[in-house]
Amino acid sequence: MITNFASAGAEFHPPSISEFFPDAVLFEGTIFAITRINLTQMLATLALVLFLVLGTRRMKVVPGRFQSIAEMGLDFVRVNIAEDILGRKDGKRFLPILTTIFFMVLFMNITGVIPFLNIAGTSVIAVPLLLAIVAYVTFIYAGIKKSPGGFFKNALLPSGVPWPLYIIIVPLEFLSTFIIRPVTLTLRLLMNMVVGHLMLVLFFSATQFFVVGLSGWWTALGAGSLAFGFAFTLFEIFVAFLQAYVFAILTAVYIQLAVAEEH
Repeated sequence: MITNFASAGAEFHPPSISEFFPDAVLFEGTIFAITRINLTQMLATLALVLFLVLGTRRMKVVPGRFQSIAEMGLDFVRVNIAEDILGRKDGKRFLPILTTIFFMVLFMNITGVIPFLNIAGTSVIAVPLLLAIVAYVTFIYAGIKKSPGGFFKNALLPSGVPWPLYIIIVPLEFLSTFIIRPVTLTLRLLMNMVVGHLMLVLFFSATQFFVVGLSGWWTALGAGSLAFGFAFTLFEIFVAFLQAYVFAILTAVYIQLAVAEEH
């Protein structure tokens, strides 16, 4: 069957990891080289700034449609993430960073399903790693601010444990608290966006292969792969929101653990 495809001039091009390492489109060969993914990240950032500025610039008692959407998003972060996890007082303190993380992840994720962009700004490690570092620094800052002399002690030396076991527990707590948390925050977001992009490319490239490359009765398979592609696009929109929520709420949980009386 593969031989028949080749003889007919049809060739299937599956998605590749090389798509996440595109050639520069601007300033190629310099340290300021900008790729298609970098442009997507810039557009997502610009769209986020415009969304927040236009949605909150002229606040009215009876909000319009655009203001209502902005308020709905901001209230979602404030009530369902910041205040639910941290309480009203600490939630208000850390609301700006949680709001920034939620909307930045959301807008970077959603570019993966926007025509002509078609790749998430979080599908390369730079953005997930940057946000994980921000969450990590905020977590440590919150802990030191709450208990300058006891944060690291409480984090590494849990109370009620026989002291000989600290030989085992301290390294484990250090890995779990200060290494694994930022790593898992980074990889969870990155891998979801990478796999989502590869699946979408697979479905739509298969559609083109069946309909254009083979035609005939293979078009029926093309219609099926196209339907799966559209269904997975809707699923990717859900994942974009879900990953933004998970990243923000895990950041809030880590902060809550840092500001708690005992860790």
